[in-house]
Amino acid sequence: MGKIAIDRSQSTLVDAILRDEMARGNRALRSLAPVIAHLLDSDGPSLVSDAIVARLRGMLRHIADQLLASLPLDAKNALIQSQAQSKLIDHLRGDESLVDHLYSVALEGVLTKQVQQRVGVDPILSPLMQELIASERPEIAEVAMMALAAQSRFCQSQERMELPLGELPSQLLWRVLTHFEATELALHPEGVAGAVQTIKRDFDEAQSRIGLFARLASSMQGGAIAALDIGHAGLALFASATASLTRQEREHVVFACHEGQTFRLVLILIAAGLNINAIEGQLALLGGTRALPSGFETISQAHSQELLRTLTGPEGELS
Repeated sequence: MGKIAIDRSQSTLVDAILRDEMARGNRALRSLAPVIAHLLDSDGPSLVSDAIVARLRGMLRHIADQLLASLPLDAKNALIQSQAQSKLIDHLRGDESLVDHLYSVALEGVLTKQVQQRVGVDPILSPLMQELIASERPEIAEVAMMALAAQSRFCQSQERMELPLGELPSQLLWRVLTHFEATELALHPEGVAGAVQTIKRDFDEAQSRIGLFARLASSMQGGAIAALDIGHAGLALFASATASLTRQEREHVVFACHEGQTFRLVLILIAAGLNINAIEGQLALLGGTRALPSGFETISQAHSQELLRTLTGPEGELS
């Protein structure tokens, strides 16, 4: 009886720690967009790394440039003369959902580079990606090859601090196009309307990098557990497989890889099926130095899944 009482007490303590840390992490993530919006408009010191702020600025500018480049020449010239780029960027950086997504993209780019420098994981062709490309199942090999090409483009784009419109999730692309229309439609309505229709017609979310990695993780089925090792899978496939196995938003998995979100990542990986020793190995690969309190090894996969549902709210939203 005494041992059971101690175990229950320890489990309650661990739950309390997790709830407190997740609440703190949720508050930090909810305040992310306004803070970044301020940093993008300031040249002062920041709590977000300079590398991430620079990438955010670059991606916002690149999105605006692509929208303006989609216009007929006469409309493009008129809008450029009216300082359309600056106005459009102002609209875009005020969109919290877009800023959150761009932050996750920038964070993934920075973390991918750090993991490569720390443990030598190729950011494009990880050992697991090599295995998937050589798969005897043609449907897996084909998607793996497309994901490999998309990851190569992602790394190049991040070095240039760019993001192609086709790499945005569909709901965010529609929001971007709405901002484009609201900002520029009055100046050249026909040109803007035609450009928006063309962009929507050419868009295929399934062929985006995130779409391809989601398809690859799904095609692995139970084998996706092999992707829960960053050193073997690479960060891109790790994030997509973890999101698939836990039904979390991929953005939230990437956020959890930040050193300030350690407890979120621990909870997610327990929910995905990893034991505490394997999880500590992943934290080390990400450069984590924070020791986990004793008792985390007592959390079951089912309990961690329930905690995630409780602490992240409906449909993966931060509660």
